[in-house]
Order: sequence, then C-alpha cells, then structure tokens
Amino acid sequence: MKIGLAQINCTVGDLEGNFRKIKEWLKRAEKFGLDIVCFPELALTGYPPEDLLLKPRFVEDNLKKLKELAPFVKNTRAIVGFVDRKGKALYNSAALAHRGKIAGIYHKVCLPNYGVFDEKRYFKPGDRLLLFKVRNVKCGVNICEDIWEKQGPTEKQAKKGAKIIFTINASPYHQGKIKEREAVVKKQARDNKVIVVYTNLVGGQDELVFDGQSMVMDSKGALLARARAFQEHLLIVDSDRRQFSDIAKPLRPLAEAYQALLVGLKDYVNKNGFRKVVIGLSGGIDSSLVAALAVDALGRENVVGVFLPSRFSSRESREDARVLAKNLRIKLRTIPIEPIFKVYLKTLHPQFRNLRPDITEENIQARIRGNILMALSNKFGWLVLTTGNKSEMSVGYATLYGDMAGGFAPIKDIPKTLVYKLAKYRNSISAVMPARVLTKEPSAELKKNQKDKDTLPPYEILDRILKEYVEKDSDFDKILHLGLNKKIVSKVLSMVDKSEYKRRQSPPGIKITPKAFGKDRRMPITNKYKYGK
Repeated sequence: MKIGLAQINCTVGDLEGNFRKIKEWLKRAEKFGLDIVCFPELALTGYPPEDLLLKPRFVEDNLKKLKELAPFVKNTRAIVGFVDRKGKALYNSAALAHRGKIAGIYHKVCLPNYGVFDEKRYFKPGDRLLLFKVRNVKCGVNICEDIWEKQGPTEKQAKKGAKIIFTINASPYHQGKIKEREAVVKKQARDNKVIVVYTNLVGGQDELVFDGQSMVMDSKGALLARARAFQEHLLIVDSDRRQFSDIAKPLRPLAEAYQALLVGLKDYVNKNGFRKVVIGLSGGIDSSLVAALAVDALGRENVVGVFLPSRFSSRESREDARVLAKNLRIKLRTIPIEPIFKVYLKTLHPQFRNLRPDITEENIQARIRGNILMALSNKFGWLVLTTGNKSEMSVGYATLYGDMAGGFAPIKDIPKTLVYKLAKYRNSISAVMPARVLTKEPSAELKKNQKDKDTLPPYEILDRILKEYVEKDSDFDKILHLGLNKKIVSKVLSMVDKSEYKRRQSPPGIKITPKAFGKDRRMPITNKYKYGK
C-alpha cells in the first residue's frame, strides 16, 4: 500500500483557500500513485472554527465545498476533515472520498473538553465506526482525541479486523508534546496490533501553533516515518517496497520553541492581512528577542523598531537598541517622550499637588510609549508587537494601556528564564543581540536606578513558583514543600491573583507551555478564593 500524509497549513474560515489547497495536494497524491492520502482534522474549515460553527451558513458552505471536492478525488482515496450536520446536530467529521464520490463518513467519538479544547460546546459525539478496505486490507478512521482514549474507537476497530488506523488530527504544540503524542500512538499501535497513520495539522491560529510532525507507527510500536516539524509536508510510506520517507529528527527543545514562535507570529501577521510590524525597542532582552523573532519570521523589510527614550533611559539602553537595529538591519526611529511627559506632569500637577511621585508617574511614561506606537500603527497600518513575557504577565509587572498596548504578544507565554535561553540560542545562530543585553540586570527604567529585583524575586525563583501555581495548579502548601520562602510565595500568589483583570485585557500571544493564559487558564476576575496567606 502506498500511503500519503498531507500535513498542510489551513486557515480558519477560509473555505475557498482550504479547498484549493486540498485540491492541489490531491493532485500531488494522484501523481505519486498513492492508494490513500489523509488530510488533517477539520481541514476544510480550519481548526478550531469556534463560534463560526454557530452560523448555519458557514456549516452549509463547508458541506458544499466537500461536494465540490469529491470529483477531484480519482484513483487515490482521500480522508478529509469537515463539519457534518444531521438535523440540528453538528459533528467533527472525516469524509472518505474515492472515484468522485463520498464513500463514507466518520463522526468523531471522543470530544475533548479541557485546556484549549471545548468541542462539546459545538459537536455531538459520533456512535458509529467507519471501516473500509484498501487492497483487501481492512482500515479504520479516527479523529484526534479518539486515539488518546484507552478503550475507544481504535480498540473497537481493531477487534473488527482493522489492520491500519488512519487518524486525522489538529493537535496543538506545547513543549514536550511530541513525546506525549508518540507515546500514545505507540501504545495504541502495539496494544491493538495495528499500524497507525497519524496526520497532524501545521501552522498558527491565534494563540495556537500546530507543529505537524505527522507519523506512521507499525503494529509493534516502531516508528516508520515522521514528517518535519512546523512545515507543510507530504509524507509518503510505500509498504510494497518497504520504502519509507526519512524519519525527520525532532528538533532540540530551544530550536523547537523558537520555530513554534516563528510560525505562530508569521501566520498571525499574514493570515490577518498585515504587512509590517512595529516594536518598541527598549534596549532590553524582551524587546530584542521579539525583534529578532519578527525579522526571522517576516523579513527585515517588514519590521520597524522605535526607541522611545525618557529622562530615565540609560546610555547603555540607547546603544543596545541602536546596535540591535543595525545588526538586524531594520529601520530604527527615535521619538523622545520627555516633552510629552512634561506636559502630562504639568497638566496633572493641580490634581497631584503635595503628593509624592510613585508608580503613577512611572505608568504615565509607559502609556505615552503605548500611545505613540498605536499612533504609528493607525497611520501606517503596522501591527504593534508587545514585548511582555509570561513572568511579567503572571504577576502584573506590566502597564495596562502602556507596554501591554498592541495587537499581538509573541512571548506572552515565555517565562523570563526561557527568554534568556532563547536569546542565547538565537545568538548562537548569528549574534544579532548585543552581548550586554544578555547579561545586564533587567530594568523598566521608569525611575532612577530602577531594577526588576526591587519589585520581584529573582526570576529563577519567580518562574519556579509560577510554573507550580499557573501551569500545575499547585496550592500554597505544596509550593512551600519545594523549599521556597513562605513570604515570597505568598507575595507572588497574591500578585498573580490580583492581576487577572490586566491579563484579560492583554493581546493574544503564542502558546508554548502546557498551560498558557487565555483559553488554557480561565480564572474569574472577581474571585475571593485565596490559596495562600
């Protein structure tokens, strides 16, 4: 049997564009003489379509596109993800097409309803298996979550004689996900003595990134083939000749995370119709990393840097912002905020008379910068990339309508300690970030001699606490058992809880960790329950 796994990048809602892409890859499959080719979960609609599914016309248009697609499926069978409808019920579905007709339809049985998934909001679970033969070999079809269920459709299809399970997927990326996936697929293949053909989506969709890495696992749990990460790819397995596509090596952790950020950023910008981005460069490590990511993802001609110095900006920051822009070969505009800041202080003086300067005056500077960047965005159509990291967003060490103002937050889910590692990784490819950026003490530079450590514990400690509290949902006592200072833990947990209203107003950012803010972690803003004291 000659099998193809079409690992493609679909766009949510682009029914015509997704249709054309599937048709193009079908032609390639026919050209290679494949017996069957599999496309990702909900390839026609893009994944996840979310509340587009509540629009009857959208569902109807997706069904029309499936009918239009059937005549292009000739000798090669195709398994294509789409949304089916029976009465008022919707189903996450896979169509088996062959020789111009829809030969069978499978409805996803196991609907995920955790983390970023809420499929039970939209779909009904299927209750029937789909079995068919290719070259007298009985085959079955699964959709994503089905393969993760221990006594689910895979086991039932195997008991009915299926030797190959074709599973189509939209499995989003986070660090370590490929190992989790391979372990599940290997166990299902080995336990049920079936070959598993696992086709995964690739590309960025809002906060989610799909990494591809489609695979074929034999009935003993041995990996026969794996597609490249974060790239469209037609993976071909020819069992007749015992010829398999090369097994692509998994990327190393930092390279993997960096590639995920690139794909997520590139697709967010391009799929939403932007051409250029603008970044406020402070001379610090966060904005330097975002600028490097933007250049790598979009090209230097599509990135503009803006340095917005105040009375507290250091000479080192000015130099580092300038050197970074030179190394990246991007345009750098310098717009001092001091004249505007003076006007603000003068205007507010009657209201603030006899009151000492505090965080209010610090935040005014950040908001002036955000206002200027948004003005440039409005005038030139540039998308503002914010530069806040997960550590800052967790504890609210960011200014609402200031450095949080923008359209997309590429490193929103990157803890500060990982920011440093990614920056060093990027510099190992080519040293675009000044060495001093990687070593100097972090500072917001909103008052004299300010350092992050004045407000926050060391980032190594902060990130340990945040990993436990935000990503693992550990309680106060469990975190203390890690040997951490009680007062510091209490302070950090309190800062996280009090900052929910800020995070709710922040721009979307790329999910990298097992639990990101947003769809992954949905905490109430008004919340009196406290973990610690």
